[in-house]
Amino acid sequence: MVFLAVYVDDILLTGNDEAEIASLKSFLDHTFKIKDLGYAHYFLGIEILRTAKGLLLTQRKFTLELLKEFNANTISSVCCPLDYNTKLTPHEGMLVPDPSSYRRLIGKLNIAFSVQHLSQFLQAPREPHFKATLHVLRYLNREPSLGILLNHSPTYDLLAYCDADWASCTHSRRSVSGFVVFLGDTLIAWKSKKQTTISLSSAEAEYRSLRRLVAELSWLSRLLHELGLSNITPIPVKCDSMVAMYIAKNPVFHERTKHIEIDCHFVRHKLMEGLIQLSFVPTQNQLADLLTKPLTGLQHHSILSKLGVHPPSNLRGGVRNGNEAPP
Repeated sequence: MVFLAVYVDDILLTGNDEAEIASLKSFLDHTFKIKDLGYAHYFLGIEILRTAKGLLLTQRKFTLELLKEFNANTISSVCCPLDYNTKLTPHEGMLVPDPSSYRRLIGKLNIAFSVQHLSQFLQAPREPHFKATLHVLRYLNREPSLGILLNHSPTYDLLAYCDADWASCTHSRRSVSGFVVFLGDTLIAWKSKKQTTISLSSAEAEYRSLRRLVAELSWLSRLLHELGLSNITPIPVKCDSMVAMYIAKNPVFHERTKHIEIDCHFVRHKLMEGLIQLSFVPTQNQLADLLTKPLTGLQHHSILSKLGVHPPSNLRGGVRNGNEAPP
């Protein structure tokens, strides 16, 4: 099998047949005149580092350039992206004199929950909002080479966690959904998003988060099947709300769940179809917490390590030369 990923004029080529890969590269060069850069080491702003445990995807170069652009490469560092005790609102504080700088910075950040939270104030950013974005830069300055490890473990089972922070937005009272998806030991998908409607209970918020995750898993399972992975269902889904799990498994929709009936039908249909398998996870083991709310430094880094996010220095065996064959 040979896989070809194309983004405009950037191409990644991989597979399990060296002769077929060489033949395809020869064909592409004859047809389009491509430049073979060897083993991948930089793609779409992402550095690919080879370690003893697999491939580490990091944006160190991009992060250092971002810190330099906003004069944040010499400021003191902090241990989490957002201050756990800071509550941001749309109308408190002085307006930022140049809102374009705030918008430009938010547009360049890639930290899921922080961007979701801070992008709410793009229209009229104020001093507390800009201070919060600088706090994110101070976090990036702590370890700019932090990256996601694509573990070379031969395990290809899917595992997912979903969570919601009920009514966490103080001015709209909408909830925030978050989920993470693993393929074996590798984090491959994650999402942090404010819900579009107001949930009347924490169970409803959790259930809407579950519905969003199930839609993602439905798409992912089809993609992985096309890529040659079979027998990946039912996919274990970890949820810390017993009520949301009960709603998904209950064939009778009561008056209290009528307003979320479409979500109920969708999740329950996928459950009966065998796509997912629901199970309870204690809140302290809920990995999707990182995508729904600010955490303390200790909680933040504890979850990061479980998600497979590491600096290169933490991986035994070190980082290999970019021209060496991948493990």
